Parts: sequence; structure tokens; C-alpha cells
Amino acid sequence: MLNKKKTIILIVLLACLVMGFIDVVIRPQYLIKSFVKIILFSMMPILYSKYNKELNVASLFKIKSKNEILTAILSGIGVFIIIFGAYLVIGKFFDFSNVVSSLSENTGVTISNFIFVAIYISFINSLLEEFFFRGFAFLKLKEVSSRKFAYIFSSLAFAFYHVAMMIGWFDINLFLLTIVGLFIGGIIFNYFNEKYKNIYVTWLIHMFANFAINIVGFILFNII
Repeated sequence: MLNKKKTIILIVLLACLVMGFIDVVIRPQYLIKSFVKIILFSMMPILYSKYNKELNVASLFKIKSKNEILTAILSGIGVFIIIFGAYLVIGKFFDFSNVVSSLSENTGVTISNFIFVAIYISFINSLLEEFFFRGFAFLKLKEVSSRKFAYIFSSLAFAFYHVAMMIGWFDINLFLLTIVGLFIGGIIFNYFNEKYKNIYVTWLIHMFANFAINIVGFILFNII
């Protein structure tokens, strides 16, 4: 029987590999892909927590102080400014033209449905990823492994999970910069999770980050 550490690692890797296969090989419509992701990223940890009663995922949703929300909102605004500001400053040095075509061809995301996709990404997908990568792959993994390992594993999994979906979006330089940024972002998010022992703070920060990314998407799709 696998120990708790190996089981969590296996679940995370399996879910990421399945989603990578779906992104690269199957390439379904965005709605179908999102449904599969919700099943994998939510049900697998929940089912394992039912089997392993010591793994209490419900504790990830407990707010201990109202100050946490204020911290999250202020930090989220800062992240929004950094991401959107970076696009405004360095965006002209990179080619983003492939992003729109890749989204349209591979997942069916177009100008007509982008606003609905943006809403899902901002509110639901951000919560799903925080629950899976920060709650399950970090906080719960940290309970059964070393702190350093949990930090690195969760952040690497978060960064490389996005590799498959971003293939063809950017040139190699921007692609590598994005992966490094995701890894560093994962480390920072883990810090907040460790400090507050829940996923609400990073969910709100992640939400604001997605707000900025979606505004860039609106610009690329010529919606605004």
C-alpha cells in the first residue's frame, strides 16, 4: 500500500498528465475540458480524503480572521497591477498573435464566448486550482512530507501543468519566462497558504491575477 506522501504525489501527477494528454492530443471544446478538469482536480482529492480520514480537506476552507480577506484583496490588486503593467511595458517586445489562433483552433475559445470563459477562469478555475495545487498538493502534502519538498513539488506541478495548454501560444523566450513566473507565483501562493492555513487568500489573489490576464485576452480578441 502506498504511503500518504506517495499517494498525494501520484494523484497530482496523474491528474496533471491526464489534463496534459487532453490538451495536447484530444483537444476537446473548452466546456468539455473544463468539466473533466473539475472532476479530476476536485473529486480525486475529495475521494482520497474520504478514504484517508486524517486528510481533512474541509479544513482548507476555514477563515480564521477577517484581516485575511483584506490582505488578499490588497495583494490581489498589487498582482493585477504587476501583471497588466508588465503586459503594457514588455508586451510590444513579444508576439502574442498565436494566442488567439491557438485558443480558437484547439479549444474553441472565440470572441463570441470569451467573456463566459473569462468569468469561469476568474471565479471557478482559480478556486479549483487553488484547492488542488495549494490545498491538496501543498498544505496536505506538507503534513506528510518535508516543508521544502511540498513547496517545490506544488510549485513545479502548478507551473508544468500549464505547459501543455500553452504550447504554440508564445515564442520560446516568453514561454520560458511564463513557466518561471508560474513557478515563482506558486512559491508565493504557498507562503500565503502556509501563513493562513486555508486557500481563500490565494484564491482571491489568483482571481485578481486572472482578471489581469483576461483583460489582456479582451485586448487580443479586440473586444476592448
